[in-house]
Amino acid sequence: MGQKGDRGNWRIILHQIIFEADTHAGKAFDIALILSILLSVLAVMLDSVDAVSQIYGDLLYSVEWFFTILFTLEYVFRLICTGRPTKYATSFFGIVDLLAVSPTYISLFFPGTHFLLAIRLLRILRIFRILKLAQYLGEADLLIKALRASRRKITVFLFAVLILVVIFGSMMYVIEGERHGFTSIPRSIYWAIVTLTTVGYGDISPKTSVGQALAAVIMIMGYGIIAVPTGIVTVEMSHAMDKKSITTQVCPECSGEGHDYDAVYCKFCGGKL
Repeated sequence: MGQKGDRGNWRIILHQIIFEADTHAGKAFDIALILSILLSVLAVMLDSVDAVSQIYGDLLYSVEWFFTILFTLEYVFRLICTGRPTKYATSFFGIVDLLAVSPTYISLFFPGTHFLLAIRLLRILRIFRILKLAQYLGEADLLIKALRASRRKITVFLFAVLILVVIFGSMMYVIEGERHGFTSIPRSIYWAIVTLTTVGYGDISPKTSVGQALAAVIMIMGYGIIAVPTGIVTVEMSHAMDKKSITTQVCPECSGEGHDYDAVYCKFCGGKL
């Protein structure tokens, strides 16, 4: 019984250090983690510079493996001290933590993929917990809710835009033809997308008066269309506005975040905080 209790206490202490930012040990761990992430990404960036790689290539390679092994151990410890390892492994940060170490191991079989280690920068998002910027966690949660609520409207909007570019592209193919660079309907649709989104690469352009008139209409429509998704998300954000204060507390069972200050149980899995 004593050994089992000690092991349980060990997991609790480890969870507080790795996941929590409310203790000195937890804050020190997260700060050390962020510094390690920055240094590892810097090493990868320097390794991509030929002049630096030729001189310090072996050193940078060793540094890369050092941080990879360090982050691998950290990932394993996170799984060990979490009540529901599968829940954490499939969460956003769990997937990011796994992707942060995968490229180095994959590079053993596919050389060059280790440069994808720049994805480790996503782990810097943990700084919101470290600095106790709980209000930023709330704003991020609010944005996610707004995006989820508006996904159907945005899908319909994008489908409507797709129909428009197909129609405009087909019209431009008929009006301009191959002699002016519109060699096919797909290429004409590409031009319509570039024009409607106001990017305007200029690699294809209409030469006839009718084609230029149609292009002018598409450009003007583009300015109006750009504002549509912004308005959709803004409305949903106003609906999802929640004034409740949240804390940096992380659930020891499912690793859920964003709990209210007075919460006793996790709102995701029901585990005791």
